Amino acid sequence: MVQYKRRHSTEWRCFVIIREIEMKNHSKFLIPGIVVVGMILRLPFTAMPPILSSISKSEGVPVGQLGMLTTIPLIAFALFSSTAPKVAQKIGLERAFALMLMLLIVGSGIRVINTTFLYIGTMLIGIGVAHMNVLLPSVIRTYFPMKVGPMTSVFTFSMMLATAVGASLAAPITALTSWQVFVGLLTILLVGALLVWLPNERFAANRQVTQMASDHKKTVRFNVWKNRNAWLLLFFGGMQSAMFYVLMAWGPTMAIQTGLTPATAGLFSGLNSLIGLPFALTVPSIVVRLNKRQRQWLVAGFSVLGTIGYLLLLNPQGTFTYWLLVNLFIGVGTSVLFPYLMTTFTLKTSTPGQTAQLSGMSQSGGYLIAAVGPAMFGYAYGWWHSWTPQIIVIVILFILMTIAIVVVENREKIIDA
Repeated sequence: MVQYKRRHSTEWRCFVIIREIEMKNHSKFLIPGIVVVGMILRLPFTAMPPILSSISKSEGVPVGQLGMLTTIPLIAFALFSSTAPKVAQKIGLERAFALMLMLLIVGSGIRVINTTFLYIGTMLIGIGVAHMNVLLPSVIRTYFPMKVGPMTSVFTFSMMLATAVGASLAAPITALTSWQVFVGLLTILLVGALLVWLPNERFAANRQVTQMASDHKKTVRFNVWKNRNAWLLLFFGGMQSAMFYVLMAWGPTMAIQTGLTPATAGLFSGLNSLIGLPFALTVPSIVVRLNKRQRQWLVAGFSVLGTIGYLLLLNPQGTFTYWLLVNLFIGVGTSVLFPYLMTTFTLKTSTPGQTAQLSGMSQSGGYLIAAVGPAMFGYAYGWWHSWTPQIIVIVILFILMTIAIVVVENREKIIDA
């Protein structure tokens, strides 16, 4: 009994010490900063599709041409995600976020000038978001190593909530005012996010230390691009993104072809955004508590669930129930796989620098797949005048994706210290 009390007392003292270290190592604005960064990781460009028709009428540009506004960010993610670790190692995590938030503000602000600056601004936003996408798991690894699950939930939930709210408010606000006013409101929100984040940058500057900088010597000798499991994780990340983006891009078109009205088909896009909210809040905390065998069952099960949704598309039906089932299968599957992936970047590495390298590599290649996948899926329809061949191909790729992530989960760590 005495030994139990001593051990319990020692464990409690260790917990208190860890809490004190966590509180001293970062400013009190770090958690609010993570929340607002999560909110703006998708909002500046996911809020645009509902108002493309308004932009088209205002600027005299075909709606089809404006469709590039949803592709440009994915291209930026593919091109610039791999540069994020180097930026953080050079100037520090906190300053890197402040710099990227400033880039987002400039990019968002110039979009209202004319159509040319609309594209340029969207690319600048994509570059900024690409860096923050990669570095946010490193922030969590650096400052909250004992709370990876809950803190990952914080930013994924805030991201999905802001995306759903922004998409639903974009059209009404634009109808009452103009698309320029709506973009202006988004820019003001970005300025607010920067103001919330700046105390973190000042705190780090005063301490003259960031974990990424001190970690540089450990990571500089490691080339993540030579790691077989990292490549498998890249493939998984790309295909789980494609599972979501292909449905978002072509699901409404396919539903309308079976006889659904455009309004009914559009309901399912909002449904998929709402489905993700409870999973974003719970999945990371669940994943960190599981052992590798349990994680294999979890990720394989929900990968298969999404794949079943695509298999249903091989026998299209023009009923609301059918399309509800398709969207539920795919929506639930991708809603689990995305927060799982964000958590895995931290769990499979030993240091913040390694987390940034793995995240940068996986998201760089992954978003390239996500950008090309929907385009090729639609392009193939022009060849075959049917959705069936590309559905079969993508189902096979999803099966390979499932095998790849099960292999990755055979190891607790992809990169050891």
